[in-house]
Amino acid sequence: MRLTLQIWRQADTAASGGYEDYVVEDATPEMSLLELLDRLNDSLVAAGRDPIAFDSDCREGVCGSCGITVDGRPHGPLPNTPSCRQHVRSFTDGARVRMEPFRSAAYPVVRDLVVDRSALDRLIEAGGHIAVDAGTAADADAEPLPHDDAEYALDFAACIGCGACVAACPNGAAHLYAGAKLLHLGTVTRGKQERSRRARNLAGQMEEEFGPCSSYGECAAVCPESIPLTAVAAVNREVVRARLRGPKN
Repeated sequence: MRLTLQIWRQADTAASGGYEDYVVEDATPEMSLLELLDRLNDSLVAAGRDPIAFDSDCREGVCGSCGITVDGRPHGPLPNTPSCRQHVRSFTDGARVRMEPFRSAAYPVVRDLVVDRSALDRLIEAGGHIAVDAGTAADADAEPLPHDDAEYALDFAACIGCGACVAACPNGAAHLYAGAKLLHLGTVTRGKQERSRRARNLAGQMEEEFGPCSSYGECAAVCPESIPLTAVAAVNREVVRARLRGPKN
C-alpha cells in the first residue's frame, strides 16, 4: 500500500509547528499506526533526517502512553480503540492520512506527536488515590466488598489514562477521566472513607486545568476502555454530595 502521511512537526513547546508530507510506499494492511510510523522513521534515519517523535510503550492497548490524532479523531478512525491497535487496513491504497498530536490547551506539545499530559497526573495527585496504612498487608477478607460492587468499581478502574477524552472534547474537559476515578475509588471499601474530600479536590483541580463538559459525549466515543458517560454524570453528583456533607467528610 502507498500512503501519504501529513504529519505535524514541532521542535519543542516554544517552536512554531507545521505539517510535512511523507510517502510510505510499502505499508501493509496489518501494520498498526505505530508500526507505520516505525517504518517511516527507519527510512528517515537511513536518509540522515530526524525521525518523527511519538509516544509508545506496551503497544497492546494497556499502558495508555500512545496517543495520536488521526484525520481529526483522537487515536484513529476505529471507535474505542487506542492508537497502537488502529491498523493501516482502515485506509485505502493511496490515501492521504493526517497525523497530529492530541489537541488540548491542557496538553502542550513536547515534540512532533508527543504531548505533556502532566495535567492528568496532577488530577491523580489531587484526589485519585486512597490512604492505606503502612506495614503488613491486611487480610484479603478484612474489608469485605460485595461482588457486584467490586465488578462495578473494576469497570471504571479500567481507564488507562490515555487522555483521548480530553482531546476529543471541544472544551478540553476531563470529566470522563475524573468521573472514572471518583466512581472507582468511591465504590471500594477503603476509598469510601475519603469520598467527599476526593470529590472536592478532584473537581477543584479539574476546574483549574480543564474546560467544562460539552455534554455531547465525544469523550466516550474515543475511550479505549469504553468508560460510559455515567462517569461524566458522577462528577457533579459527587461534588454535590460532598458539599451537602460538609468540609469534614
